[in-house]
Amino acid sequence: MELRGETELTQEISRLRRELALREREAADNALQLERYAADLREVFLEERSRAQELKRSYYATVRALSNAVEARDAYTGKHAERVAAYGVEIARAYGLASPDAPEIEFGFLLHDIGKVAISDSILHKPDALTDEERRKVRRHPEKGEQILHGIEFLQDAAKVVRSHHERWDGSGYPDHLRGDEIPVAARVFAVADVFDALTTERPYRPASTIAQARSMIKAGSGTQFDPRVIEAFNTIGDETFEQIGQRIR
Repeated sequence: MELRGETELTQEISRLRRELALREREAADNALQLERYAADLREVFLEERSRAQELKRSYYATVRALSNAVEARDAYTGKHAERVAAYGVEIARAYGLASPDAPEIEFGFLLHDIGKVAISDSILHKPDALTDEERRKVRRHPEKGEQILHGIEFLQDAAKVVRSHHERWDGSGYPDHLRGDEIPVAARVFAVADVFDALTTERPYRPASTIAQARSMIKAGSGTQFDPRVIEAFNTIGDETFEQIGQRIR
């Protein structure tokens, strides 16, 4: 009886060892499958990221081409849209609005005047004062710009900036006479960047203002032309940041 009991115990131990070996092989196979799955996922992720980056580059190229086409019609503004976009992104970041992964805001800054392609050169470059009708046509460019971008999915947020970039905090702007927080926040940021660039850029009819002078004039418009909170964010940015942008984009 004792011998048979030992034999049965030996057989049970052997069975358990075989079972353990089988489980170890299965675990190893499962681990190998997981490694392959993880490798496949990494490859898919890298491919998707590459496609996303290529798409993003394509978007930027398209937007910059459109922006350059608009600015080519006005020899005096130079790279106004590109500088305003750079200033605007800095202000938006200081305000807590922008991030490197959200280029839609920058697209709106770059394309703010795209509606001017619908205005004839005879009006845009008229040396004399505009008639009332000509002025009305110029003031319709934000609406024309929104219409141009309508239906382009990746530019729908940009279209909001395009339509509202001439609105004023006190409601006296155009085309919709929006007031305060009714104005899209990116358009409120743009308004400050736009005036800052206009003031600090030399024009045929006046010299460029210093950064200090521009800051003072912009501060004077807080609560009327500009969102006071955007002005606060603007004032947290050092002069050297604006100087570097102005020197880089000429």
